[in-house]
Amino acid sequence: MFLRLVEPRDVVFECGPRCGCGPSCLNRTSQRGLKYQLEVYRTKDKGWAVRSRDLIPSGAPVCEYIGILRKSDELDNVSGNDYIFDIDCWQTMNGIGGRERRLRDVSIPSSNHAKERNDHISETGPEFCIDAGLYGNVARFINHSCEPNLFVQCVLSSHHDVRLARVVLFAADNILPMQELTYDYGYELDSVTGPDGKIKELPCYCGTADCRKRLY
Repeated sequence: MFLRLVEPRDVVFECGPRCGCGPSCLNRTSQRGLKYQLEVYRTKDKGWAVRSRDLIPSGAPVCEYIGILRKSDELDNVSGNDYIFDIDCWQTMNGIGGRERRLRDVSIPSSNHAKERNDHISETGPEFCIDAGLYGNVARFINHSCEPNLFVQCVLSSHHDVRLARVVLFAADNILPMQELTYDYGYELDSVTGPDGKIKELPCYCGTADCRKRLY
């Protein structure tokens, strides 16, 4: 048995190592590892993709985005890596950079020092990211869609630092067996530039009715 998250929130707080409960606690929903048989397969236009052999109910945690934690300013030395996930929870919470606010305001316990640090974060963009280029899990192969069946959720369990939140993918709908799993990568159009300073464009092949035709 586990709790389901019906809609995305700014941040979800789960029990952590300082809590007296055990791993069966209902408030450790996203910490229980993979519960569904996920399969990586090859597509015609989008490269690798992921689907489940099982029915995934709406609101269920599917998998965490796993990789190497990096500081974003280290990425200048990472070339040709398409598996970077910005931990942009603070920016999302404040609607910065075109990111859509999630549904609920949260109060994150913090000191005045932490507040000043977070104000600085909001101005400079995500300080940390997850790099799944060399080390990762099945989440790195999940494709973008303009009408996804997963949503991204920031989860805090062992600490309250939104810069280092865990990134977990939850089911937005009931997902039938063998249906491709997708989430919205969240790029703004014309937001990605190459080393030459020119705007890069990448077509979107999700094929949905409201496809934006470009990933970025």
